Amino acid sequence: MSRILAIDYGQKRTGLAVSDPMQIIASRLETIPTAEIWKFLEDYFRRETVERVLVGYPVQMNNQPSEALRFINPFVRAFTRKYPGVSVELVDERFTSKLAHQAMLDGGLKKSDRRNKALVDGISATIILQSWLEQKRNER
Repeated sequence: MSRILAIDYGQKRTGLAVSDPMQIIASRLETIPTAEIWKFLEDYFRRETVERVLVGYPVQMNNQPSEALRFINPFVRAFTRKYPGVSVELVDERFTSKLAHQAMLDGGLKKSDRRNKALVDGISATIILQSWLEQKRNER
């Protein structure tokens, strides 16, 4: 099997997580400056086989799209043009930052580490991916 990549796309930073080849577990890959996303993807796709990319899709509590979509939608359009053979799926990312902070707290990270936004973005991508994997497993 091939991997699934999750992207928590942000204006400044982008968190990335990846599944194992058996698509059972999600692992934080890294957080990169958003300006470097295309270079990162090019390098990563050269090394790994990725069948699907999940992109965090920010929706407000009232189910209305978030303002962040003005950055995310152009990225998704550009991605599908550049990588037409890779499926892209938008995944509701509500509460992922809050869950990431809670995971950091539960993990015993110091307050200074919990303020690390790059770490939060990477953990958020991991939560997006692990939730998706569990949902697909439950559907079977």
